[in-house]
Amino acid sequence: MEKRTLGQSDILITPILIGTWQAGKRMWVGIEDAETIKAIRAAFDAGITTVDTAEVYGEGHSEQIVAEALSDVRDQVVYASKVFANHLKYDQVIAACERSLKNLNTDYIDLYQIHWPSGFMNSEIVPIAETMGALNDLKKQGKIRAIGVSNFSRSQLEEAAQYGRIESLQPPYSLFWRQVEQDAMPYCLEQKISILAYSPLAQGLLTGKFGPNHQFSEGDHRSKNKLFANKDHYQRVQNALDQLRPIAERYQCSLGQLAIAWLISQPQTHAIVGFRNVKQAQQNSQAADINLTSEDLAEIDKIGRTVTDHLDDSPVMWDF
Repeated sequence: MEKRTLGQSDILITPILIGTWQAGKRMWVGIEDAETIKAIRAAFDAGITTVDTAEVYGEGHSEQIVAEALSDVRDQVVYASKVFANHLKYDQVIAACERSLKNLNTDYIDLYQIHWPSGFMNSEIVPIAETMGALNDLKKQGKIRAIGVSNFSRSQLEEAAQYGRIESLQPPYSLFWRQVEQDAMPYCLEQKISILAYSPLAQGLLTGKFGPNHQFSEGDHRSKNKLFANKDHYQRVQNALDQLRPIAERYQCSLGQLAIAWLISQPQTHAIVGFRNVKQAQQNSQAADINLTSEDLAEIDKIGRTVTDHLDDSPVMWDF
């Protein structure tokens, strides 16, 4: 699989990243560690050498699963992890990084990201200068190689960039969720900041596997996703999927592969894709081989807007 430069760093990442929120198990159902480990390894074998995790995913469990799956090939992979919004004071950032290093069984993290801005979920407000100071010190010490942010608006990103080089922004971004295009994306393009899109399949909606009357199991956080929970949005999603199916058929690919291929064709954009099992890992990795024509990219874009034009301006996908 081709590799791309992360921001302006010397780190090379794949256009598709292994996402591991589900590996933490918390807020997901039906996740088995052994299957997750096999899936991560299958993704690596298929050429995906970049993996994204976070301290908050299962309180370190996701990071431990990543280590179990990839420690023997650590020199061939890029690790990205995140510090949560309740750990953004200087000493808390340092301690969180140390925990993540231990969980990941490594002496450095390639990309260390602020998961949410301070204040998220009623966390204490911490000046971004203090948080960035800790991240810059970790970088000087060689414990992290690059700094990124996640769920930041353009104004928050610009403020953080005053205190150090930001190599990546991780926003929710998919064909059905595109607020970043209007807000932070132009700044990222100007500043050569990579966009690492999470929920690139709109939490499974873009696979087409959720029919008109789908009900989630109790405990599945996706039941609160606005695209699922709002009946009008959900119907527009179903109509859009019907229009996308003929395009997928032309490329002899799945709806999910088509959605990933469209996303990684956007400027400076990479897709963080979660895998529950080996089959999903193998299938989704193949999206990197799909070359969409400019005409089909435009058509897919137009279909996606039949959903996104009706959404509000909130960047948060869930009504938690």
